[in-house]
Amino acid sequence: MDVFIIGITGTIGRLLARELLAKGDTVHGLVRRDEQRTDLATQGIHAVVGDLTDLSVTELADAFGNADAVVFTAGSNGGSAQTTKAIDGDGVTRAIEATRHAGIQRLALVSVLPESWRERDLDDEVEYYFTVKKQADVALSRSDLDWLILRPSLLTEDPGVGTVSLGPAEFHGQIPRADVAATLAELLHEPHVNRQILELNTGTTPIQDAVKANARASDGRAHVEQGDARSPGKQ
Repeated sequence: MDVFIIGITGTIGRLLARELLAKGDTVHGLVRRDEQRTDLATQGIHAVVGDLTDLSVTELADAFGNADAVVFTAGSNGGSAQTTKAIDGDGVTRAIEATRHAGIQRLALVSVLPESWRERDLDDEVEYYFTVKKQADVALSRSDLDWLILRPSLLTEDPGVGTVSLGPAEFHGQIPRADVAATLAELLHEPHVNRQILELNTGTTPIQDAVKANARASDGRAHVEQGDARSPGKQ
């Protein structure tokens, strides 16, 4: 596959690029500085320099080139309302329009579990962040693209363990970013996981099996290979 990553310099973006390269995929991305492009070039990744908040839809579409899929992993992480709107809101909208303009069908978005941080007393900017993330999910889910929305639970820097719990609804816990990236790489390579919102948490199901369990057969029903009764939510 040829994959373009918006947010490739973020932790999940970098880890995803590594996973895809290991699979033999071609990886491109968007960076804001020339030194970032130079650094990625040493890893075999071609990057385009530009600011997501400044690029037009046409310019962003041109940056995608001949990609088979676009992945949006950028995020403000609950920063200022202005930054949140520019990246998590307008940035996603622009990515949807640019993906369509480029003639690319597949767009995957890394979002957030609605329950995240609900045990805390959240300020207005964080509440706004969740509102904008929800609006972005709705916008993508209503598009005519071959979309995928992945909602991981609380992200950690722990080493990946290779097992997860993945499905339409999951409890909010925590999960290493490495396992999020590995799951996303598998999802991109599974054509029968499409136009779905999937939530991701720690679990005991191997990532490949969890992805296969969420694949749909041609009739739209969940596809489970014969003899494999495992469920992504079974722990």
